[in-house]
Amino acid sequence: MAGLVDAARAATKATIEKSTAQPLPPLSFDGKGTKGLSWDRRWTTAGVHPYDEIQWETRTASIGNESGKSVFEQKDVEVPASWSQLATNVVVSKYFRGHIGSPERETSVRQLIGRVAGQIDAWAEQQHYFKSDEDRAAFIAELTHLLVNQKMAFNSPVWFNVGVEKRPQCSACFINGVQDSMSSIMDLAKTEAMLFKFGSGAGSNLSPIRSAKEKMSGGGTASGPVSFMKGFDAFAGVVKSGGKTRRAAKMVILDVQHPDIEQFIDSKVSEEKKAWALIEAGYDASFTGEAYGSIFFQNGNHSVRVTDEFMQAVESDGTWQTRAVVGGEPVETLKAREVFRKMAEAAWVCGDPGIQYDTAINDWHTSSNTDRIYASNPCSEYMFLNDTACNLASLNLMKFVRPDGEFDVESFKYASRLTLLAQEILVDNSSYPTPMIDENSHRFRPLGLGYANLGALLMSRGLAYDSDEGRAYAGAITSIMTGEAYVQSAETAAAHGGPFLEYKKNEKPFLRVIGKHRDASRQIPTATLPKDLAKAATDAWDRALDLGTKHGFRNAQVSVLAPTGTIAFMMDCDTTGIEPDIAL
Repeated sequence: MAGLVDAARAATKATIEKSTAQPLPPLSFDGKGTKGLSWDRRWTTAGVHPYDEIQWETRTASIGNESGKSVFEQKDVEVPASWSQLATNVVVSKYFRGHIGSPERETSVRQLIGRVAGQIDAWAEQQHYFKSDEDRAAFIAELTHLLVNQKMAFNSPVWFNVGVEKRPQCSACFINGVQDSMSSIMDLAKTEAMLFKFGSGAGSNLSPIRSAKEKMSGGGTASGPVSFMKGFDAFAGVVKSGGKTRRAAKMVILDVQHPDIEQFIDSKVSEEKKAWALIEAGYDASFTGEAYGSIFFQNGNHSVRVTDEFMQAVESDGTWQTRAVVGGEPVETLKAREVFRKMAEAAWVCGDPGIQYDTAINDWHTSSNTDRIYASNPCSEYMFLNDTACNLASLNLMKFVRPDGEFDVESFKYASRLTLLAQEILVDNSSYPTPMIDENSHRFRPLGLGYANLGALLMSRGLAYDSDEGRAYAGAITSIMTGEAYVQSAETAAAHGGPFLEYKKNEKPFLRVIGKHRDASRQIPTATLPKDLAKAATDAWDRALDLGTKHGFRNAQVSVLAPTGTIAFMMDCDTTGIEPDIAL
């Protein structure tokens, strides 16, 4: 136990001392007066470091471009022998801290994981998350085991920033609100730029901005959201993720009743056709070439927010009324099917816009007494209140397949709870880009536990990706993960700090949504499922509802299904997120 804690803390302490001599700012909650959590071991042994239970080797991490020229190289890096060369290249080039050749440069995966796990351990001790030092040591040992054995990975900002910054930005996903004023619009541009700088993505619903069909209060006609989108897109294109080796990611959303909805739908198609003309004229057609580099809207995803009312108008071939942002009076009457057809044709040409189903999203909203959900992050896995943030972590499903080929349900349940708690510890110790996001992060504490390698798991079982059997298996896995995460959230509320601050206000809709999950879990077809998997998929929600009714929940939401990009390579996944194998 002492060896694990000392090694992890030593790596963290050295890094923090080099980055700053200032102490961490006061935390919002120190945990004193709570009983703390107990934690049992599953894979580790007290007194034995998880690093000592695997084989290590020294390699060169090297990445070349299409012409074979080296664009990155670091020699003599220490990695687990079981990790592939691809995982080595990705992790060393993207997550090792310090300039190559400097004393500060990390040279081993031991240091990387020790930096992150050691800092989480220090925070857990400072905030009294656990009942005893033995419980905390068990938790950190099991967390280290998950990470070094590629069973789980945090989202990229955790690897970039934890143990480096005084108050690290740990969230990858942000939702920003905007109002119909120039100051608010410019504040949004600044907020997005800072998020991109620190390796995160952001989404916004621009529907509060009055349309180009409306008058300004001082006279003249408004520019409309599509006009401002050009500025936001340009900023996203030039602000790389400030030394964090990833591009900006953004989501732009417009409600289907907004008067500029047709202009929004056509915006990316029009730019795409400009790129085609440039390519025909001889300009470079590659993703980073001059043709696509000279047009707008290439740095964001576009989505239309539709309601059940709109979709019913599409089905019945009815009309659809757009309404002014200011005042809400009717602006234009459109044929719903024509609007929908425009969306389909645009998506066929260039992939955008996507669709977000507003009515269904808000029907599953745990905190609806506070406000509605208006937007999502860039990849649409995180949907919650405006001006909120979510840190993600993904479990590698193939690492929970036993030697006999069956899924290890108990290990997966344990890993889901452990990861959710590690993410919870990050909340109070992270930095956030705006005062409103900072406040909401503490008031709601939303988290994003997810998984990767579903496609590989289904293939390993001989299940077709697009099959009833495949969907049932995926549904059961997802039900277990989210149900167990809510169980852990309720247990954390009971033992450490109570439910999130806005819980009492939202208790009724929250428990209603947990009940909806429980009911949905009972609708999963079980005929083709292993019995332990089917039982766990429903049991988790019975426990979550029972514990939540008694204690509330520490987190306003707990899970997402993220694309799991870079960290999927870190975990040597064959497929990312919930996707099938892209090319066999």
